[in-house]
Amino acid sequence: MNDTSTRWTARIAWALLLVVAGATLAVWGLSRWQSGARFLGVAPTPALTAQPLTLQPLAATVPTASASDADAGARLAAVEGRLASVEDAIHRADRSAGRADALLVAFAARRAIDRGVALGYLEPMLVDRFSGGHETAVATLLTAARQPVTLAQLADRYQQLGPTLRSAAPDQGLLSRIGQELGSMVELRRASVPSGLPSARYDQALQRLQQGEVDVALAQTMRLPAAPRAADWVEAARRYVSAHRALDELESAALIGPSAQGPAVR
Repeated sequence: MNDTSTRWTARIAWALLLVVAGATLAVWGLSRWQSGARFLGVAPTPALTAQPLTLQPLAATVPTASASDADAGARLAAVEGRLASVEDAIHRADRSAGRADALLVAFAARRAIDRGVALGYLEPMLVDRFSGGHETAVATLLTAARQPVTLAQLADRYQQLGPTLRSAAPDQGLLSRIGQELGSMVELRRASVPSGLPSARYDQALQRLQQGEVDVALAQTMRLPAAPRAADWVEAARRYVSAHRALDELESAALIGPSAQGPAVR
């Protein structure tokens, strides 16, 4: 019985010795093997150490100030060029629209004058469109429109004055009238020279008048001996000529557009 106890005591001692030896070896191994110790949870987690932040040079990531200014200047110049082109196109369109508008007003005024009717609403438009540099022409046109006369009226009235204009001057003496009548029977002149007889001049003036050349007909009428007897017709013809000259001036101004001296047409 004692032998058995002794053997069990010995076995227990050896077992304890082996356990102590194994524990010693495990502790020694874990002290040498940090990864295994961290895996088993018996070793502290190493503290994180701050790593220095390495900054890249500014010139390597950001464009230089001079390059950025150059690009911005180029873009600004391109934008300014486009704006200038747009403004120029707008100005050209505005000038073209102004000329077209002035031409319409001038053409409408000519139509009214040729028909012998009042200008009406065209009067303020003429003043507004041609107020710079063409005041005289506008005033002439407005005055003539208040006493309208047409080409047909001038021609009809001139034909009615035919017997008067073909005759001698009212203050011409008897002998002068007799000489004129005798001269009208026989006239010696070159073929290229127009006749100076009142009847021939009247016929030429009437022909020019019917062709619309009122200024030429007026000039020939003024050379007739009996021109003072046609004072009313002469005055009406002068109004007609002045009005159409004013219309020609306004139409030319509308076609040419604003001059360098000022805005003649608006």
